Amino acid sequence: MIKKLSCLTAGLILLPTMVHADTHEDLAPVIDSIDMVWMMLGALLVFFMHAGFAMVETGFTRSKNALNILMKNMMTISIASVLYFLFGFGLMFGESLGGFIGSTGFFLQSEMDQIGFFVFQAMFAATCATIISGAVAERMRLSSYLLLTLFMTGLIYPIVGHWVWGGGWLAELGFVDFAGSTVVHLTGAIGGLATVLFLGPRLGKYTKGKVNVIPGHNIPIGALGVFILWFGWFGFNGGSTLAADTSLIPTVIATTLLSASAGVVTSALYSYLKFKRIDATLTLNGALAGLVGITAGTANVSPVGAIIIGLIAGVILVEGVQLLDQVLKIDDPVGAITVHGICGIWGTIAVGLFAVEGGLFYSGDVTLLSIQAIGVISVVAWTLVVTSVVLFFVTRFGSIRVSREEEVSGLDFSEHGSTAYEATNSIYNENLDTRGEFGVGLIKRLDGIESTEPDSGHQPS
Repeated sequence: MIKKLSCLTAGLILLPTMVHADTHEDLAPVIDSIDMVWMMLGALLVFFMHAGFAMVETGFTRSKNALNILMKNMMTISIASVLYFLFGFGLMFGESLGGFIGSTGFFLQSEMDQIGFFVFQAMFAATCATIISGAVAERMRLSSYLLLTLFMTGLIYPIVGHWVWGGGWLAELGFVDFAGSTVVHLTGAIGGLATVLFLGPRLGKYTKGKVNVIPGHNIPIGALGVFILWFGWFGFNGGSTLAADTSLIPTVIATTLLSASAGVVTSALYSYLKFKRIDATLTLNGALAGLVGITAGTANVSPVGAIIIGLIAGVILVEGVQLLDQVLKIDDPVGAITVHGICGIWGTIAVGLFAVEGGLFYSGDVTLLSIQAIGVISVVAWTLVVTSVVLFFVTRFGSIRVSREEEVSGLDFSEHGSTAYEATNSIYNENLDTRGEFGVGLIKRLDGIESTEPDSGHQPS
């Protein structure tokens, strides 16, 4: 009896070990499937963010350009997806040449096992390009914008991505950018800045020493866009784990939520202190400032660190919009350069301060902070120089800006022969002269749209 009990006990002890081993092997395909589904869910959420970008840009600008903005955003995601498949993915994740550029994987040749990863990364490439759309809204030719999109998604962005995510020289230094404060947002913003400097401001924005308000036509649509972007950002940051890692995903989602919320709070309060009222457009952009700010370090900072990063990003947002609009006279209709550029720099530098491992406030060591600064400077220099060179050569063959008459009438009519709103179309028809051209009176009324008071700078539009 004792012998039988001994054998039964030994069997019960060994059984879980054997079952665990077999189960682990059997579960491997299931785990891989769950990881892929999570990454694809993230890709779909990032795709939906483009609806958010379109709504923010449309709402924060004038109704006569709404159709043009929708077309730009639709074309951006389409062109970026194809071009990134052909060239961008290989330049970004192919075998490295000196840590600078990828050299294999074009057309996904011999890389078809990476097709899921390609889909996820293609959404990021399109996001980088569409940031430029907001900065140049209401005055850039559609053909010129699409040409710039080709260079951004096919060359400029993939090379930055290779430096950081493709095993390039910044990655070897230890540069940290978990989901793209620098790779995606700063790159797009600097491309937008270079383009705006070539374009100049919209008609009537700066006249006779005044900064004039050009208000957005539909702030509720802009607010809807912000909510869509916030929702999609959970996939932007959460999907960047690239696996359904239960130890990491909750932290990433939590820090994303907390930083965005903190950005809203401080942009609202700071605008109240500065302008004696809570400014709606700045508060909406405050959420995006907090999201951009946390994107680099979302997996590396604590929840408390995320709140601090978001709080500071909200203040940076308000002051950044003021700096560009009031001091530097850089016309950015939706605040894209501040949100994605200045806050992108802050988010990247913040990793060097608040990272639980290696951050200055935790370790007392400035090494990581220095590496983050090197990365920011390098990406700014690369993007600014290459974008400027591209635009310089493009402008040798013609203007990248629409004519004065086209800008006054609106890009919907001049670029697409239609309008987004029937009411607007009726107004245009009533003002057409007998030759089918816009009457002089209409041009005088629309040209410049000057307000009676200087712009306080607290409206990104």
